[in-house]
Amino acid sequence: MKYSEAKPGRTFVIRLEDGDILHESIESFALEKDIKAAALIVLGGADKESKLIVGPKEGRSEKIVPLEQLLAEVNEVTGTGTIFPDEEGSPTLHMHIACGHEDKTVTGCVRRGVKVWHIMEVVLWELTGSTAVRRLEENLVFKLLHP
Repeated sequence: MKYSEAKPGRTFVIRLEDGDILHESIESFALEKDIKAAALIVLGGADKESKLIVGPKEGRSEKIVPLEQLLAEVNEVTGTGTIFPDEEGSPTLHMHIACGHEDKTVTGCVRRGVKVWHIMEVVLWELTGSTAVRRLEENLVFKLLHP
C-alpha cells in the first residue's frame, strides 16, 4: 500500500448538458477552476453509442488489450471517480460507471467517450495539498496513481 494525505477544498455541483462528453467536460472544468485533485460522483443518462472500457481482453497477459463496449441504447448511469494530474500537470479523470437499460447492466471506464443523454449531475470534492500524480506504466500502457 502507498498513500499520501490531502485536505478538503471546494465543493462543486455541476450539471452536464445533452451531448457533453463526460471525461472531456470534467477535465476541462478542472483545468478552468485550477483543480489539481478531486473525488466525484455522477448520475444521469448516457446516450446510445457511448463507449466504455469494460476490462482487459486477458487478465494477466504480457500486453494489456482493453475491451471496448458501445452502448446500444440510452442507459441510466451512476459512477464514481478521481482526478489527479498526469506527469505534465493536466487533470486526468479516472471514473467507472455502471450503466443500465431494462434488465441489463454494464460497468466500465469512461475514457473512450461517454456522451450525456439530456443531463448528468456531478458532485465534485476538491482535494488540496495532494502530491499524488498519474504516471504512465510502460508495461501496462496506462497511467497509474502514485500517491
